[in-house]
Parts: sequence; C-alpha cells; structure tokens
Amino acid sequence: MQSQQLPSILAISSHVIRGSVGLRAAAFAMETLGHDVWSIPTVILPWHPGQGKSTRSVEGEATFASMIDDMIASHYLDEIDGILTGYMGAAYQVQHVQRLIEAIKLKRPDVKYLCDPVIGDDASLYVDEAIAQNIKNQFLPLADVITPNRFELAWLSGESNMGAFQDNQEIIEAARGLSSTKVLVTSAYAMMRGNIGNLMVDGTTALLAEHRQIPHVPNGLGDLKSALFLARILQGQSDSKALEQSTATVFEISHRSAKVIADELQLQQNRDSLLRPMAQIMMRNCV
Repeated sequence: MQSQQLPSILAISSHVIRGSVGLRAAAFAMETLGHDVWSIPTVILPWHPGQGKSTRSVEGEATFASMIDDMIASHYLDEIDGILTGYMGAAYQVQHVQRLIEAIKLKRPDVKYLCDPVIGDDASLYVDEAIAQNIKNQFLPLADVITPNRFELAWLSGESNMGAFQDNQEIIEAARGLSSTKVLVTSAYAMMRGNIGNLMVDGTTALLAEHRQIPHVPNGLGDLKSALFLARILQGQSDSKALEQSTATVFEISHRSAKVIADELQLQQNRDSLLRPMAQIMMRNCV
C-alpha cells in the first residue's frame, strides 16, 4: 500500500556550503521527517560567519524578483502546504517573498506560515535595520507562527530596553502584543536553575518546555527548532506535542554535538533524534 504523501514545505533562508545552519539544517530535518521541501536561498556562504571569513553571495533584485514571479505564475504553487522563512540577505527580498506568500495563501488559505525572524541576538541586530523593519512590517501580519528569541521579541515589540523581560510573564505580554496567533519564544526563562526554555504563547495559553542548558553548542539550533515545530504541526500534532517533541530533538542533538566537540550540529549522525526523540522534557503551564 502506498504511504500517504506528507505536506510539502517551502523554506526560504540562508544556505551554507558546509555546515548545518539555515536551509541546510531546516531542509534536512523536514525531509528526514518525510516532507518534500522547496528551498529558496536568500544568501549563499561557504559556512557560518562565526567559523571564519565567509564571503556572502546575494542575488540581485531583478533576478530574485523574476524567480519569485516564475513561482507565482506556476501551476505547482498549490502543492505547498507550509511556509518557513528565516534569514533574509537583503531588504528587497522581504517584499518579493511577501508577494509569494500572499499568492500561496490566495490559492491555499489553510497553508501554515512560520516566520523565524532571524535578525539579532545578545542585545543587538546582526542584519541591516531595513531588513528587520521589513520583516516586522511585512512578514509578521501574514504569519501563523513566529519564533523569535528574547532579543528579537523585544525588538519586534518596540521595546526600547533590549535587556527587557525580567521574567516569562513579561515575555507573554509582549508575545500577545504581536500580530501572530502563535509566538514560540526561544531562550525563555526556565523554572529550574541550569535549564533553558521554549515558551509558546497564544491568546489563551502559555506553555513552557524546558531542558538542561548545554554550553558551547554549535550554531543552527534556532533554524532546527523552527523547522521541526512547523513539520510537526503540519503532521497533525497538537501545539503542545509539537513543542515537546521539537524541543526534545533539539536538546538531544545539541547535547550529542557538544559531547563530541563538533563544530556543526550532528544531524546525519542523529537521525533517530529527528524521527523519535527520547529525551524527557519538562512541560509547564505558565498561565
């Protein structure tokens, strides 16, 4: 008997030649879970810039816009069930990706769009402010789920103090002020010392998934987390189950990658963690 076709996902983010960040991490995770993944690179780099000199290659606006036009005009567009956006390489990319998202939603009103606003960390932006502003103004109103870290949530919320959010209640208030129906905040405050949490907030609930904090893990955890959460939702899991399983997978892979002192997330070596995570995650209701 033929297996059921899982939802197809359009992923738009950065691409590295070597490593497990951006599109490489997201696409591998979602394909391992059985999804067909369409990939649009917003920037191509040899590797994550934190690993040394990494020359950026960003397509010119005319070519990028033409590619988006081709997709919008294609009869394949109604194959897409989910959309994931991450790192944007230029401000003009946001407006053209917005056109594509709107065209998909016109054909498929039930499509799920997850926006990972990859704009900064550690109290500062690491993209041009024009990119961050465009993501805030053009992507957030379309998104069904947003997955910011604490700094990104503060910036998107217009919080002048980037060291804001002294506790999860302040995070919940800021998350509910955004336009998305669901906000999944990474790097939220855990209840137990030495732990870190992922806090999922909507209009009525706030659910915290926490696990032991692991030092010196490779980059790419945010990309992986967002991809897994979207894939699990598209497979029909409840929000709480998708949060629990995606958090468990990220914990297992980050722990194993750090244990062998890897400079990249060890995704291929830990495919079982993508498919069937076994880690026990503490789930807490914060409302």
